[in-house]
Amino acid sequence: MRMELIQPFIGSLDAVLAEMMETPAKIADLTMEVDGYRRKGTAAVVTFRGQIEGRVILDMDPSAAAHVAGCLFGKEVGPTEPLVRETVCELANMVIGNAVTQLNDRGFQFKVLPPEVLTQEECAKAGNDSEATVLCFETSNGRVYLNIAMKYLQRRTRERSAAPVA
Repeated sequence: MRMELIQPFIGSLDAVLAEMMETPAKIADLTMEVDGYRRKGTAAVVTFRGQIEGRVILDMDPSAAAHVAGCLFGKEVGPTEPLVRETVCELANMVIGNAVTQLNDRGFQFKVLPPEVLTQEECAKAGNDSEATVLCFETSNGRVYLNIAMKYLQRRTRERSAAPVA
């Protein structure tokens, strides 16, 4: 996966976290995963189709997700309330929207599907077909994970058509 695809998501998540959590976030860890995704808290997945194909998962520790929900709605929110799942989907929407705008400005064309809550059952399927870059952001309210698995579909199509047929 190329850094030009990942960087807009990193910058966008950093900006959204700083605004929503009212605290700085720093990247604590960067790993590569090739197996199914293991959810750490409340997670939302956004899927892409077109020149770029793949998905991004925003996953938040329960305490971090509850803190953001509380900030957005002006009241204390428990980590298991449905409002927390909706908040994580909305944060994913904000992060992806900012990143997609940057990628569109660079000439990429793709369709973004709406965020969906990532259930435990769907986690195993979420990463079986591609390698993912997983970034862990530390905040004073908990960890936030960004799992990015994307590829250029157009390049892959050209490579297939260029291969000689036996």
